[in-house]
Amino acid sequence: MSRVGLIELVLGVITEQDVDVVVNAANSSLLGGGGVDGAIHRKGGPAILAECRKLRAGHYGRGLKAGQAVATTAGFLSARWVVHTVGPVWSPTDDRSRLLADCYRNAMLVAAGLAARSIAFPAISTGIYRWPVASAAEIALTTIAETVKEAPGITSVRMVLCDQSTYDEFDAAAR
Repeated sequence: MSRVGLIELVLGVITEQDVDVVVNAANSSLLGGGGVDGAIHRKGGPAILAECRKLRAGHYGRGLKAGQAVATTAGFLSARWVVHTVGPVWSPTDDRSRLLADCYRNAMLVAAGLAARSIAFPAISTGIYRWPVASAAEIALTTIAETVKEAPGITSVRMVLCDQSTYDEFDAAAR
């Protein structure tokens, strides 16, 4: 574990975090999937999926766009809420860095709007969406540090990194 300001880097499992908000690296359907998304839906239980279905039946009929964020209950998770955000797919020819930054910024702002004090993020887009971890770490840490000023109620931000190599890349970016 290491700390940079109020950002804590943790090697661990996102679904086991005792925080107000867990951020889900969701797919645009909001209906579950693999990786972090699937793990959150499985452990959080049917209440999360039920709220996601309501979102799809309403304002998000075509799904959630990359960079946007929306909150639901956390079901059986220790957290109070899940903030779902859709990361961009990595492209070597199209710079989508702003969209990845929007994921972190918008998730923080949604959490602040819920009066959350603590939030846990995964490394968004670094799995199946193939974003290079070193680049993702730089974007995540910079965006979170900048957004804290707009979300003063949040006093604890945790980056929950699922393996040692990802943790090491984030730790290097933090230095």
